[in-house]
Amino acid sequence: MSIDTTDRLADHQTLSTRALLTCGVIAGPLFPLVALLQAATRDGFDLRRHPFSMLSLGDLGWLQIVNFVVVGTLFIACSVGVRRVIRDGPGSRWAPRLVAAFGASQVVGGVFLVDAAAGFPAGAPELPSFTWTGIVHSISGPVGFGCLSALCFVIARRFAARGERGSARASRAVGVVMILGFVGVAVGDLRVLAASIVLGWAWAALIAARLRAEVADAP
Repeated sequence: MSIDTTDRLADHQTLSTRALLTCGVIAGPLFPLVALLQAATRDGFDLRRHPFSMLSLGDLGWLQIVNFVVVGTLFIACSVGVRRVIRDGPGSRWAPRLVAAFGASQVVGGVFLVDAAAGFPAGAPELPSFTWTGIVHSISGPVGFGCLSALCFVIARRFAARGERGSARASRAVGVVMILGFVGVAVGDLRVLAASIVLGWAWAALIAARLRAEVADAP
């Protein structure tokens, strides 16, 4: 193989890796932005009582379903880029797996709809029906949160190994906030959950952007 051919292949690999990581940069803010816009415009939706998942219900539910599936697919694509960049050291094994699992959980959350409850959509009962699709959805949420929380600590360990203590502390803090997001469910105010989603997904986008910059800076 000629040197020119090798260089072209290397350039192609670099470009494709950047493109894959860009998927994560886009996905991070896309999900909460689309969800918040719907939350502000859908009749009867209340962030204090209703999780973003319930936006998948009703006449305009297809918007949130697409949001789930597209963002999940983008994160799965991003995981390939993560695997290419983090090839050794802390996080090389688990970071790409956790990103892929996080993305897959969102796809599942879009395909399997949550049960109507808490009066949304209009006319829905207060308590869910506990259908099998709703149960699958209710499992995918904690799995996704768990994967993203774990990813925060995995990436924090990688930052710490590189002497980037500030970034390591920030990543751990996001991981803790993600875990505490479910406290909002327990106390009955789901705005805590929504805030943790905005923070966690934004952090994921920033990590993807940082890895993309590392690819751009590589010789």
